[in-house]
Amino acid sequence: MMRTAVALGSNLGDRLANSRSARKAILDLPNVKPPILSSAIYETDPVGCEPEAGKFLNAVLEFDYEGDPLDLLKNLKEIESALGRPPNHPRNISRKIDIDLLYCGDTATDAEELQLPHPRMHLRKFVLQPLADIRPDLVLPGQTKTVRELLAQIGDSGKVVHSIDRW
Repeated sequence: MMRTAVALGSNLGDRLANSRSARKAILDLPNVKPPILSSAIYETDPVGCEPEAGKFLNAVLEFDYEGDPLDLLKNLKEIESALGRPPNHPRNISRKIDIDLLYCGDTATDAEELQLPHPRMHLRKFVLQPLADIRPDLVLPGQTKTVRELLAQIGDSGKVVHSIDRW
């Protein structure tokens, strides 16, 4: 069993419903086990998206996972597709749902199809803020600072607008 986290993001359609549907589908996967930790849902400004992109809802889930991280990634891509995200959706363009695998225990891999831990999560306030809700003292694989410390050094980039505590 590995403690595993995923980040959820949505800025098209009913963002809250998209996030809730993704959360339910992830928690229904057969190799996902409790305890489940869920952050608040944060409304955030888009980072690196097309002009006029709408605000995102972002959240992080952490759970125990039993299995191969590549199988989990495949399942997450299937959930994205089922929720209306085309498989070859361009990066940094508005989307109904985005599910990123952040870490899977201490697994470190830099394969083309899967990078663990997520190579940019320590730079993203929209990931660190919700992760700090559930694991502020976690030291991410490959890092020396806690999530709380990484969040504090980011400052105002990737502004978090406000939190929504409704799942």
